[in-house]
Amino acid sequence: MQSSLGAQELELIRLISDSQTPLSAREIVKLFGESHGLARTTVLTMLERLRKKGFLVRTEMEGIYHYASHVPKGEFLQGIVRNFVEKTLEGSLSPFMAYLTQEAKISDSDLAELKQLIADLEQQHSERKDK
Repeated sequence: MQSSLGAQELELIRLISDSQTPLSAREIVKLFGESHGLARTTVLTMLERLRKKGFLVRTEMEGIYHYASHVPKGEFLQGIVRNFVEKTLEGSLSPFMAYLTQEAKISDSDLAELKQLIADLEQQHSERKDK
């Protein structure tokens, strides 16, 4: 699942992965297509393209196609970030860290989570050095 995604495709996957249950094509057209001014056929084409790329799964229930995310939302987002870091930032986190320190608006809870992640990274690094 390393294919690149456009902005609308990302939005569509987020909408579907936020749902607790698979969504019918009709529901997706109503929720996504109408709010984005897209024709039904355009949304259906996007769904099929995302399914073929491996991002969505399609099941048939009572003659109606339903779509769900192929992987949990967290795993999907980690893959997007991994792809961005590897391809756009050439594996370097420095530009991302510069963004966080200079541009990003970080909430107290996000800052606490970042601190915990750094502590976890330091622990992992220390364990690898000890081996």
